[in-house]
Amino acid sequence: MSFAGPSLGSGVSSVRRAFQFGKTYVVRPKGKHQATIVWLHGLGDNGSSWSQLLETLPLPNIKWICPTAPTQPLTLFGGFPSTAWFDIGELSEDAPDDLEGLDASAAHVANLLSTEPADIKLGIGGFSMGAATALYSATCFTTGKYGNSNSYPANLSAVVGLSGWLPCAKTLSDKLQGNDEAARRAQSFPLLLCHGKVDDVVPYKFGEKSSRVLISAGFKDATFKAYNGLGHYTIPEEMDEVCSWLTSKLGLEGNPA
Repeated sequence: MSFAGPSLGSGVSSVRRAFQFGKTYVVRPKGKHQATIVWLHGLGDNGSSWSQLLETLPLPNIKWICPTAPTQPLTLFGGFPSTAWFDIGELSEDAPDDLEGLDASAAHVANLLSTEPADIKLGIGGFSMGAATALYSATCFTTGKYGNSNSYPANLSAVVGLSGWLPCAKTLSDKLQGNDEAARRAQSFPLLLCHGKVDDVVPYKFGEKSSRVLISAGFKDATFKAYNGLGHYTIPEEMDEVCSWLTSKLGLEGNPA
């Protein structure tokens, strides 16, 4: 359940990659500030396009933070650079995960949330590769640590993934087994996964399988929504679902229109 491949420099394991994240766009809450959500764009995109869409949603109590991924060479593109949260090798369940890239992006997101007020609920959402990074962050939160074993600091309340997949899916159950605190967190942690049935970029089966892996690993509050005729993009019906779900799970005041 991974589209992530080795980094181009993976032959030299002692060399650490430098990650320079792009511009961050912030959408201020129009009402009472109750929640802050970091939203992560897809491959080749930036934080600006999603900030413009999120600003139109009927969620006045949410502050949106939309960072831009580092521009880095992608194995999938033969080394051609693109904005990406981690390196991608091939569209395959057996491709290795770029843990260094995933950890760097998850840490960047956690850092963006670190200055929010203590009484504000925190969440992460994303589209495609951004959804994969959001779901990876959810597993870091439940296990209490990144893939490199450093402590994960953010106290998350919800994660949304649109048209994405779950990195490190094969090792998730092992990470939760024997860890009572992680199992307890997983059991009550709200996750929403949405996927189009005719997605020609990230196949529907990857999103559907990701939800099954999460549920079987102990994420009892994981919801999977499928959309007939939807490709690799979002539609108002899907965003309406996101609005309703976030309002419910985060206990936001007022109902989405």
